[in-house]
Amino acid sequence: MPSSFEPGWDIDPDPVATTIYVGGMSAVTANPVPHVAFVQSCWHDDLVDQAKRGFSEVASDRGAQVDYFEMPGAFELPLHCQLLASSGRYDAIVAAGLVVDGGIYRHEFVAEAVISGLMRVQLDTGVPVLSCVLTPQQFHEHETHQQFFFDHLLGKGREAANACFATLEARAPLLGGA
Repeated sequence: MPSSFEPGWDIDPDPVATTIYVGGMSAVTANPVPHVAFVQSCWHDDLVDQAKRGFSEVASDRGAQVDYFEMPGAFELPLHCQLLASSGRYDAIVAAGLVVDGGIYRHEFVAEAVISGLMRVQLDTGVPVLSCVLTPQQFHEHETHQQFFFDHLLGKGREAANACFATLEARAPLLGGA
């Protein structure tokens, strides 16, 4: 269950322009630092926090500016990512969560809705939205699974960060950058 939900409503309601990472710089601010939003669900936050930790390690090494947001569950991620993408403040957005099989088929619908929603956000806004939302099959809350996903999500957070920065660099020449 969510244990540390505190909404991050720090969004400018009147964005002026979309920020695009171009040749190592933001096209709007000429800032050499990419600005990324990391949005995570609080369901199983003890595990999902590991994705944030892994992402933060790589982002720090890359000198990125990262804003962190929490949502109650994974189902709420796409809408919040859409708000962030539409704000014009972020070069990219990373969403992290854990959608588990609680013994009923509901998790499949949630996982499909979340991933489809995240894809739609990036296609509709042009802002890259990367998924670090895991949907493990037959997750159980015993020590073996907890430890596995604790370690696994740390690595997935690092992978998401590397994919995020590679995506921004790959987009730069297509958007008129170096």
